[in-house]
Amino acid sequence: MLPSPVWRAVVVAACGAVLVACAPPPAAPVAAGGPVAARNCGVEVAPAGPPQRVYAAYQPAVEMAHALGLGDRLVATAFLDAAVLPEFAEAQARTNYLPELPSREALLSANPDFVLAGYNGVFAQSNANGFGTRASLRELGVQTWVFGPLCPSADGLADEAIDPASVTMDSVYTDVRDLGKLFGTEDRAAAVVADMQARIAAVRQRVAGAPRPRVAVISPQEDGSFRVAGGPDFVTQILDIAGAENAFADLTGKRNFPVGTEEIIARNPDIILTSTCCDGSYTLESAEPDAAKLATNPALANVTAIRNGQVKPFLFADRAAGVRVPHAAELVASIVHPDRR
Repeated sequence: MLPSPVWRAVVVAACGAVLVACAPPPAAPVAAGGPVAARNCGVEVAPAGPPQRVYAAYQPAVEMAHALGLGDRLVATAFLDAAVLPEFAEAQARTNYLPELPSREALLSANPDFVLAGYNGVFAQSNANGFGTRASLRELGVQTWVFGPLCPSADGLADEAIDPASVTMDSVYTDVRDLGKLFGTEDRAAAVVADMQARIAAVRQRVAGAPRPRVAVISPQEDGSFRVAGGPDFVTQILDIAGAENAFADLTGKRNFPVGTEEIIARNPDIILTSTCCDGSYTLESAEPDAAKLATNPALANVTAIRNGQVKPFLFADRAAGVRVPHAAELVASIVHPDRR
């Protein structure tokens, strides 16, 4: 399941590559020599050389591109769930940004040689407004990448095919390193991984030995129902790093599940986080109305989290696998273990 609203096609004109600076350390120069390759979600990704026209779709992909120093190679970025992390704000402001996903035709009109996708549904055959399968794009000379924790079991499938065993930080680190290799920014990628590992280790150390509260990540729906993050969603890993457990971790097979009030009452989470989405200007404060909506729902009044005033604003962007994980883990740890700052 992808963020909502989803799959509203827009037609955009191609744009030239934009020159973007990114936070230090500086990106390594493009590697000389022959082509390199990496295997991603069972697909061989083998560009003829370091890609020079990159289309980044969705928050995890946009932030990954900036972390690797690829701003000058971005032909466009599309569909942010929230504001990018502060260290990427200046670089993102210089890109050609689309608030909605492009159609396949509009994507191809930008003449990309590489599509970096933060979610797998853009390549799903079931998505009539998507980009087409990775194989179909490769036939046109466009290489593609899906983040490792979102690998479907075959090209053309989406969230319902995710292997829970791939939803790990190791998969995230592999993405960073392999993309660094493909783009000729190996040194930058190594620095990104080292920083992520250090920050995550610091969070784990900070919460070590603390009780592990049960946390539900809930999106209230317009019809009065709710959607919750299940086990395969990467927020389960973020909660684990932060010293908590996903109250709906046993729901597997896809990332998001519809539930009613009875199921939330039965699970009785200690803490509830919202999952506010999707606008490129959103900050944590933007999630406060969703938190208030949940906290004042009379049907949930006896849930422990609500009785104890533990309904907290949280962004969908902070549920994602990618370079944002340390930020999300630090944030969640400050919520669930405020005495261990």
